This record gives sequence, C-alpha cells and structure tokens, in this order.
Amino acid sequence: MRSVSFSEFGDPTKVLKLAERELPRPGKGQVRIKLLLSPIHNHDLSTIEGVYGVKPALPAVPGTEAVGVVDALGEGVTHLAVGQRVMGGASEAWAEYYLGDATRQIPVPDSVDDATACQLISMPLSAKMILSDLGVKPGDWMIQNAANGAVGKLINHFAAEAGVNVINLVRRDAGVAELKAQGIGNAVSTEAADWRDQVKAITGGAPIVRGLDSLGGDGPEALLSVAAEHAEVVAFGNLTGKPITLSSAAILFKQTTVRGFWGARARIGQELVGKMIGELVTAAASGKLKLPVAAVYELADAAEAARASGEPGRKGKVALKG
Repeated sequence: MRSVSFSEFGDPTKVLKLAERELPRPGKGQVRIKLLLSPIHNHDLSTIEGVYGVKPALPAVPGTEAVGVVDALGEGVTHLAVGQRVMGGASEAWAEYYLGDATRQIPVPDSVDDATACQLISMPLSAKMILSDLGVKPGDWMIQNAANGAVGKLINHFAAEAGVNVINLVRRDAGVAELKAQGIGNAVSTEAADWRDQVKAITGGAPIVRGLDSLGGDGPEALLSVAAEHAEVVAFGNLTGKPITLSSAAILFKQTTVRGFWGARARIGQELVGKMIGELVTAAASGKLKLPVAAVYELADAAEAARASGEPGRKGKVALKG
C-alpha cells in the first residue's frame, strides 16, 4: 500500500516522500482503517522536523488524526464493525490504511461531514482543555496571539459559550479582516505601532488575567506587556521556532507567571476529557460546530500539502486523502 514517509528529520517540504509498505495487520484491541481524510496539524510538522516532544524511530509515517472506514478488526474488538466510519487519534495515519487503538476511535454520526470529522478531536479538544486549564471565568478577559490559527478560532468559539472575553492578536493587518469575515471580533494586528492602545480601548481598561501564546520568541512578553498584575501566560506552541525571550521586568514588576501546556500532559482528569469529547461530537452532529478543510491533497503530494499548510490566510486545514 502507499504511505507518506520520511527517513530524516527536516523541512517537511523536502523530506516527505511517497513509499510502499505492507498492509498493516491489526493487533489485539486495534482496528485497521481505510483513510478518508487526515489533517496536517502543526504538531505533525514539528514531529517531522524533529522538534516536537516525541521523536519517532526512522523511517516514520506521519499523521496523528483522521477519519476513515473500519476495514478489519483486531482480537477483542466488539464495539466497532467493518464498514463503520470512525474518527479520532491515530498513528501513521498518512497512508491508505492505518491502525488505530479501538478505544480511541469514535463512530461518526451521519450528519457529520468528513472535513469536520477528520479534525474534530485534536485541536477542538486542545482548545477546551486549555480554557479549563487557564481557569478563566465568565466575564474574565484573556488575550491570545496566533488568533487566526485553528486553536485560536476554536478558543473564541468555546470562550463565547462560557462568557469569557478574548482579545485576538494577529501578526498581519489582513488577519483582522480575515477574522472579522469569520465572525470573530476583538482582533488587533501587532503590525500597528499602537496595538497596545487598541487592546486597552477594547477592554475598557479591564484587567487581562490570562494569556495564550502560540508563537514562542517574544510572544509571551508581548502578551505580558498588556496583561494585569499576577496574570498568567500559558505557552501552547512555537510557530516562530525561536526560544522564548523574557525580560526580568516582564515577570518581576507585575509578579506574572509563564508556563507551558501540552495536551498529552494536561492537568485534567480523563473523566473530564471524555465529557469534552462527548460535547464535541454532539456539537458537530447538530451542525453547531463545523470545521472546514481548505484544500485536499493526494498522499503523493504530501510535501506540497505541507507547504500549503504554512500559507497565511487559509480558511481551514489542509488535509491528505487515501
């Protein structure tokens, strides 16, 4: 069967290749799934670059989330059936067929399209877990950068449901209009020299108690520059690829905190995670939550798909099809 593969860590647009490998056989508690769609997440690209929290043995097949059709059942799997459409976490998903832990595969309601199903868990669940981890309450103000990314948009969706106010920072003036076109307000471009004044005008001087950084580099310090005393900034990503830089003043004189968040090590219980997943499936099945895919590529074009995933202004994920 065909799969995407990489034999060295590096730029995904250069190291991703099409490979032939044997059809995998499901082990105990596993299912084999025929791929329909798998999104390209930032953590997938970071894994290929060799800078993520886990490094696979090489050669490796990327892909961590997908929607597909169950093709074969491993020993002991009784709650799923061959021919059933399922979504959820996976490993080596960028292939015509991939294996999944049966307990992590969620039957897809007929009303949920493949574009939403292929990305319903990873980023939406991260957004829900982040909001829980931040401990924000109705009426609170928080601020985030990279607000036009997948998680940034979802943070707005779930925060609005919880009554939490969000300031959305973007790095391009055009990003403000892009968010507005998608119904997301309170957006400010850091290209503007007076962006901090714009933030204060939006909040009316109310304290910003939490921040979410997805940029790395000087991203956290920029958030702290408009945050209140004793505010907390959580680092979620590193889109710039640069080490976080913080001045002593940013931490000392406001008594602020900067810490990390990784979904794989989230500080919430599995019971709450299960509840959140149930909420996501219900929202998607009702049509309340739809997640667009901007472009779909063949497995053979994975390197080009990785390039397209980095283009600014996308209105959805880039995905690979089996």
